[in-house]
Amino acid sequence: MTLTSSAPVAPIEVHDLTVAYHHRPVLWDVDAAFPESKLIAVVGPNGAGKSTLIKAIMGLVPLASGEVRVFGKPVNETRRLVAYVPQRESVDWDFPTTALDVVLMGRYGHLSLFGRPRKRDREIARQSLEKVGMQDFAHRQISQLSGGQQQRVFLARALAQQTRVYLMDEPFAGVDAATEKAIVALLQELRAEGCTVVVVHHDLQSVPEYFDSVMLLNLRLVAFGDVESTFTPENLHKTYGGRLNLLTEVGEKLRRQEWNARQ
Repeated sequence: MTLTSSAPVAPIEVHDLTVAYHHRPVLWDVDAAFPESKLIAVVGPNGAGKSTLIKAIMGLVPLASGEVRVFGKPVNETRRLVAYVPQRESVDWDFPTTALDVVLMGRYGHLSLFGRPRKRDREIARQSLEKVGMQDFAHRQISQLSGGQQQRVFLARALAQQTRVYLMDEPFAGVDAATEKAIVALLQELRAEGCTVVVVHHDLQSVPEYFDSVMLLNLRLVAFGDVESTFTPENLHKTYGGRLNLLTEVGEKLRRQEWNARQ
């Protein structure tokens, strides 16, 4: 009798993942399976390989070793199932295009070869802009938008893909409080729809408030799991080392939360 496994396939799996730039490893031997329907923060010091991890999952950088699977298949076969929001600084915002045209780029994976966006694609693009509060800026040149507005447009482009996995590289960087609040609400909506959302994040104090799971990374994987059991002062020490003088307030906040939970 042949036994088959009924275990669900993780949305994203990385096995023995190593990435090197100019023969210098920037990610080393990372193994992880990202759970479904979770908001996942990727945190670590500058140069820890956080953005590289996102790019490796997307297939945007070559791997020195290892593999990436999306829903059990190689990423080159399933890339259209993953929406990507890059760092805002990596985008040429002077490129002459409108906010609506940027969002329509998220529909390209749904078009046939040489196909043009249809009426339905434009409707989805407009709905995506509306979800991020940018419907009134649809025909505005992206170079004329503020940093927070540009970030919202790229989030709308990801939404227009209508997929189940979202990778976001520092979506909160340089945005105002209103935009941050809107992004958090959007991430929670995606989670409620069963999506997996992986976010490179720098504000350690907001990790327990915003996320379900956390990956602590410093070239190697330090720890990965639910926030309550993983985002601890001990694991933060392992991740940030001598730079922990910057994390005293975070550590104290975590200890207070643990103490209150025991009362």
